[in-house]
Amino acid sequence: MLMAAAFAVLSMAARPAAAVDLTMYYPVAVGGPVTKIIDDMVSRFEKDNPDIKMTAVYAGNYTDTMTKAMTAMKGGQPPQLSVLLSTDVFTLMDENAIVPFDDLVGDKAWFKEFYSAFMANGQIDGKTWSVPFQRSTIVLYWNKDAFKEAGLDPEKAPASWDEMVEMSKKLVKKDGGNTTRWGIEIPSTGYAYWMLQALAIENGQKMMNEPGNEVYLTASKTVAALEYWVDLSRKHNVAPAGSIDWATLRNDFLEGKTAMMWHTTGNLTAVKDAAKFQFGVAMLPARERRGSPTGGGNFYIFKSASPEQQKAAVKFIQWITAPDRAAEWSMKTGYVAVSPAAYKTPTMEAYAKAFPQATVARDQLEHAVPELSVHENGRIYKFIGDAVQAAITGAQKPQEALAAAQQQSDRVLRAYK
Repeated sequence: MLMAAAFAVLSMAARPAAAVDLTMYYPVAVGGPVTKIIDDMVSRFEKDNPDIKMTAVYAGNYTDTMTKAMTAMKGGQPPQLSVLLSTDVFTLMDENAIVPFDDLVGDKAWFKEFYSAFMANGQIDGKTWSVPFQRSTIVLYWNKDAFKEAGLDPEKAPASWDEMVEMSKKLVKKDGGNTTRWGIEIPSTGYAYWMLQALAIENGQKMMNEPGNEVYLTASKTVAALEYWVDLSRKHNVAPAGSIDWATLRNDFLEGKTAMMWHTTGNLTAVKDAAKFQFGVAMLPARERRGSPTGGGNFYIFKSASPEQQKAAVKFIQWITAPDRAAEWSMKTGYVAVSPAAYKTPTMEAYAKAFPQATVARDQLEHAVPELSVHENGRIYKFIGDAVQAAITGAQKPQEALAAAQQQSDRVLRAYK
């Protein structure tokens, strides 16, 4: 009994009496030891700031995390901060769930330290509603050994849509009547809207307006983008027919089942650690222009947090996005470090020199556009995802699939005009 009492006293003494408790919801959406990295960073922050106690809750993918955050908010126990999709901003604002950073940050010059392409989704009506952390662009991975085997230059990725088709035709490998290696795979589940937006912007078409109340799914260039995607399998026979799963595509690439893939740069370190062949990373190929939507997650601070918790949340966010730690995060995961200063740290400069693939997604920011972000984005993403699936599987023509998605989207977004 005395020992238990003594232990309790020691435990209370080890923790400052005025400690601020923070709960952070965090998405784990791609491969790699992300939870261990975050746990380690949280532990180090707590060591530097013993007056703050943080609990990281790993809530599944981005959609799961958003759902759980909203459920917790409506149940009266939301987290104080969370990493959610940068594109969730309109929905979170509509739910009156978050507060802007502007009144919580002493020096607003901090906002200018981040890449402007990553800040674009979070800044609305003159206020900063979120700041970037787990950010990405879509990149093209290619198997250099497969290129060499097919008689292609292993150091040259396709720079255009036409080149991607022609190279893919040479990369397809058959054994009898079975295809053992495809030329290219683009995932059509999970984040189909993201891949379609990439194809659309490369074809010169924006997919939404800035107020977030219009989408342009039936624009001729958006339709042509989806037609090209469908043609990869149905016309050119360089990609497998039917759905290509986001979660398993990385393994297809690592196992040599496809010579090229489009995927997030957030998979870069996992591919680097597991690949048994030489591989390259390139910007996405162009039609009218280069381009990729940005992607990934931003930090949000919830309105229900107390002033002390909001202040502590800002302190953590500023700590973990500082150049040295942003560089560390990028090297350990493959995500883009969110500030130019991170790439000027000695460790990052040395890493990029030895592994130049690490800078491709960052360099692509020059051609990047904000990720598709609209009111009720979860519903709109589902409409687009369903349209892509219908077209990819042959259930509908791209034009009619997108027309149905446009009609559904218009009906939902009408309330925000």
